[in-house]
Amino acid sequence: MDERIECSFFINLEEQISSDEFKGSIQVQVRRPVFGSSYETILLNIKDKDFHAKYVEYQTLEFNETSNKDNLTNILAFYAYIILGMDYDSFFPEGGTEYFQKAQSIVNNSQNAPQKGWKAFESERNRYWLVENILNKSYSGFRSCMYQYHRQGLDIMGDKSPEGRGVIAESLKSIQKVFRARPSLYILQVFFDAKSDELVNIFSKSFPDERNRVSVILNECDPSNGSKYEKILKSESF
Repeated sequence: MDERIECSFFINLEEQISSDEFKGSIQVQVRRPVFGSSYETILLNIKDKDFHAKYVEYQTLEFNETSNKDNLTNILAFYAYIILGMDYDSFFPEGGTEYFQKAQSIVNNSQNAPQKGWKAFESERNRYWLVENILNKSYSGFRSCMYQYHRQGLDIMGDKSPEGRGVIAESLKSIQKVFRARPSLYILQVFFDAKSDELVNIFSKSFPDERNRVSVILNECDPSNGSKYEKILKSESF
């Protein structure tokens, strides 16, 4: 795992409930360097709309793995573990499992928390479902794709661009299988929120047959970004 990973947390406070209690959203973005280049790929770009925390200025933040008393530190720790898990998964097959399991423990410990974001019935796109989807063996194609896409694809494109691009195209078949198993999965949205622009850039420089194959997969699995993917087919042929 490369130690130069860049993480950004942006908290947008939309409502002040009391002098020390706030509601809003938190945006989490993670960038991973690509081997042999100055390029950084987005691993995660997620907006959590269930940010609800108490905080007093200059308060010390202390995380307790067995407690759900402080929702702020629980949220930050949850995403810290998700970030580590995603990073390790991009270097080793399912390399981030222990970190995802720690994130899931925070979810389990927060089932009695009054704040939203931790429970299955509240939404299909929250912290509960994010880590559930990642660890669910039925959707293991997502994690297979994360490794294949990054370590076997992007990381070799500096020296072997066509070969790396071909691996990335192949990795998308794993995402397609997950989509066909359950199209509404949260991790599919998470994947395409991070990767849609990058995929356009990668395959706009591809060969016609590869562009066509990839476009079919992308338009099936991510129709909301169909206008973006049109650029792949409109790029000049080699």
